[in-house]
Amino acid sequence: MSAPQEGVVRYPPLSTRENMLWNSAGSVTYLACQWFVTVLVVRLSSGYDAAGLLSLAMSVVGTFGTFANYKMGTYQVSDIKRENGTEEYLGFRLITLIGAFVACTVYALVTCPLDALLTIVLYFIFKGVGLVIDILHGVDQLNRRMDFIGKSFILQGLSMLVAFAAVFWLTESLNGAIVAMTVAVLGVLVLFDIPHARAFEPLGVHITVKKTAYLLRRSLSAVVAAVAGSAIFTVPKQYLLAVLGDASLGIYSSVAAPALIVQMGATYLYVPLLDIFPRHYLEGRKDEFLKLLGRTVTGIIVVGAICFVVLGVVGEWALCLLFGDSIAPYAYLLQPVVAASVATAFLWFFGDLLITIRCFRGNFIGNLVAFVAVLPLSVVCVNLWGMNGVSFAGAAACLFGAGVMAVFLARRLGEMPEQGSEADAAADDDGETRGARR
Repeated sequence: MSAPQEGVVRYPPLSTRENMLWNSAGSVTYLACQWFVTVLVVRLSSGYDAAGLLSLAMSVVGTFGTFANYKMGTYQVSDIKRENGTEEYLGFRLITLIGAFVACTVYALVTCPLDALLTIVLYFIFKGVGLVIDILHGVDQLNRRMDFIGKSFILQGLSMLVAFAAVFWLTESLNGAIVAMTVAVLGVLVLFDIPHARAFEPLGVHITVKKTAYLLRRSLSAVVAAVAGSAIFTVPKQYLLAVLGDASLGIYSSVAAPALIVQMGATYLYVPLLDIFPRHYLEGRKDEFLKLLGRTVTGIIVVGAICFVVLGVVGEWALCLLFGDSIAPYAYLLQPVVAASVATAFLWFFGDLLITIRCFRGNFIGNLVAFVAVLPLSVVCVNLWGMNGVSFAGAAACLFGAGVMAVFLARRLGEMPEQGSEADAAADDDGETRGARR
């Protein structure tokens, strides 16, 4: 990796608390703005066609976005030994974006209405700009300046919301509004993210065929695991649809929407720590690793408990405010949904934690166990508890998977290098040397 440019301005690192606060503030703002876009597309149009088309584009692009991302975010921020340069992460991200774009376009041509193709393509480009920005955010996090990440998310969210609202209000053109959002986030990339990332190191795009092949092979199991993990709640929802029909799935999905706060809250809690855990691991500081692990697990439980209590008090009111009084009889679904969200957060956390210490096998097997477990659980739980069965099946499957991951983590902690040792961490799952040499 190239050394920082001589004389370039360096920013002093922030505390973990400050990084968490900035990351949370930015991420919440961005998610809120994304949600407002889905509201505005209904409010500012004369029908529901645009809303349906946007929903289709978001779903299709979201599926292929997993492959475009290729789990490089977690991999990059835990690359504390700088075995891969930022120019290589940017090069690899462009390669996966191009590959995912081609696959997404072919899929859309085969499975979607032809008049939806342009919208899907434009939305993929919009999301692709964000995935490029994520690589620069990795540079910020490795230098412990997540305030730049938070400010970037705030700028992206507000600018894309204003751009979408202005263009869609004036033209009612969904494609035009998506182009406007893309221009807005491109502006944030060029005017904010690139200059701040350059303060830490020079930027460029370069990757060899050998390194590309290495990263493709190295993170493939993590990508497959992510796909399996994302399907854990899809299975019981589909079974619910088959058994109880569209209305039941619509009700459950509506009630489950506010509980996303729990999962996102847990993510904001541990993401700023994903470069600290591997430092403790590689330097043999087991006590510090375990202390941070305990605090993170406690934090996830506390976030879940707070949401459980708050939604228990105001949940019915909030649901009625969002969806109308007809949703009130189904407020009883909220508490199990919160529990399922906490279980999901643990699966995500342990999976990402295993990636940071390069235990891809544990991440893969844990997600696979969760996916396999949810198949019979869906049938049993939905048949016994109806709509609540989706939450129970998903929660149990996630806890099974997280338990398996915890076993792999305990095994790796037993193999931690002694503190002060110059030796590398435990051998990778495939027996290869850490980091293919460029």
